[in-house]
Amino acid sequence: MQRVRCWKTGLQLLKSACEGAAKPSTSRKYSHGAGSFGLLFDIDGVLVRGRTPIPAAKQCFKNLVDRHGKYKVPVVFVTNAGNSMRQAKAEHLSHLLEVEVTPDQVMLSHSPLRMFTDIHKMRVLVSGQGPIEEVAHNLGFQDVVTIDMLRDAYPLLDVVDHNRRPKDKIPPTKGLRPIDAVILFGEPIRWETNLQLIVDVLLSSGNPDNVWNVARYPHIPLLACNMDLLWMAEAKSPRFGHGMFLVCLESMYKKVTGFDLKYEALIGKPSVVTYNYAELLIRKQAKRLGWTTPVKRLYAIGDNLMSDIYGANLYDHYLQASQRTKAQMQVKSGGGGSETVEDALKMTSAELGGASGVYGTEGDLPEGCSSILVCTGVYSREEGLPSDPAHAVKDQPTFHGHRDFRFDPSLTEPTFLVEDVKEAVELVFQQEGWPLE
Repeated sequence: MQRVRCWKTGLQLLKSACEGAAKPSTSRKYSHGAGSFGLLFDIDGVLVRGRTPIPAAKQCFKNLVDRHGKYKVPVVFVTNAGNSMRQAKAEHLSHLLEVEVTPDQVMLSHSPLRMFTDIHKMRVLVSGQGPIEEVAHNLGFQDVVTIDMLRDAYPLLDVVDHNRRPKDKIPPTKGLRPIDAVILFGEPIRWETNLQLIVDVLLSSGNPDNVWNVARYPHIPLLACNMDLLWMAEAKSPRFGHGMFLVCLESMYKKVTGFDLKYEALIGKPSVVTYNYAELLIRKQAKRLGWTTPVKRLYAIGDNLMSDIYGANLYDHYLQASQRTKAQMQVKSGGGGSETVEDALKMTSAELGGASGVYGTEGDLPEGCSSILVCTGVYSREEGLPSDPAHAVKDQPTFHGHRDFRFDPSLTEPTFLVEDVKEAVELVFQQEGWPLE
C-alpha cells in the first residue's frame, strides 16, 4: 500500500509562505516583547450556538481589536467543522462577531490536508456535505469522486431507501477508474448511503464493481477529518457529530471483516498536526503585526473536553517533549542522541495526526499551550461553575474520544475553567499583563 509521506515537505512549504509574508505594517505595533502570545478560538459552543452568536462573544472581541478594527494579538479560529470553504466561514464569523475575520484566520478540520501533497494526485472518494468537491480541489486534490458520482456510476449499490432503488429495468453500470484513497470531511446527510458505499470501496480495493474481498487487508488509505462525537447547536442537548459517523463505520467494517478499520491519518482536534498547523498561522499573523519576538504561549479556548481541551493539553505535552528532546540533543552535540519527540511522549500515530517525529525540527515552537474551558457549549453547568473545577471535569463516566486515542484523564483537565469566552479573554490578558481597553 502506498503510504502518505508528505508531512515535512508540506510544513516546510507553509513555513516558507509564512517567512515570505508581506512586510509588517508601519501602523501601531502591539508587541509586548517577551510576553507575546496567540489565541485559538473554537467556534461552536464558544462563539456561536448554531447560527446564533453567544452574547459574550461580541463583547470579548472589543478587547481584541483597536479603534481601527485591527487585531491586537494573533487570532485563529480553529473549528472541527469542514462543510464549507474558509472564505464562507470567515464571512459568516465577520457578520456574527461584527469584526473583520479573514480566511487566513480560519482553520477548518480539513485545512492540514494541504500538507498531504503525496495524495493530491490520487483519485480520492470524498464524503461529507456542503461543497466538498470544491473544498477538495481547493486543498490541492486533482481527481475527486463524490458519493453522488459513485451512486450514479453504480446504481445498484444504494438500496436501503426503497424510493431510491432502480425502478423497472436494471440501469447499466457506467464504471469508474479505481479509487486510490477515501477522505471523510464530515458527517454526511444520508448516513446509510455513505456507510454502504464507503464499505463497498474499502472491500473492493477501490473498485466497487467488483465483489467484496474480505481477505484483502489492509484496505486502501482512509483519512478522516473531525472526530467530534458530539457538538452543540441551538438544541438543549448535544447533537451527533462526525465522530459518531466514524463509530458506525468502524463498527460495520469490524462486523463484516473481523478486522479493525485503519486510518492513514486522523485530522482535526485533538490531533497534534492540527495545533501545529494553527501555530504556523499564528506565527504568520504575528509577523504581519510587526512582532519581532516569537509567539511563546498559545491559549486554546473551547467547550469540548475531548477535542478542545484534550487536544490543547496533548499539544502542550508535545511542546514540552520537543523542548526536552532539543535540549538533550544540544547537550550531546549530535553525538548519538536519537530520541524523538514521539519517543519522549510515547504518542500514537493517531494522536500525532499520522506524522511521526517531524515537528520538533520545524522552527521556533511555542513554550506551551494553555487550555481554557468555557461552559456555554458541550460542557455546561446549569448551576454555574463548580467549587472544585478540576474534580468536576476529570471524572467523566464515558470516554467520548476517538477509538485510536488513549484515554488519559489528565488531558481532559483544563488549565483554566471559566463561564464564557469574554471571561476567557479577560483571563488571558490578565495572565499576560495586558491592559483591558
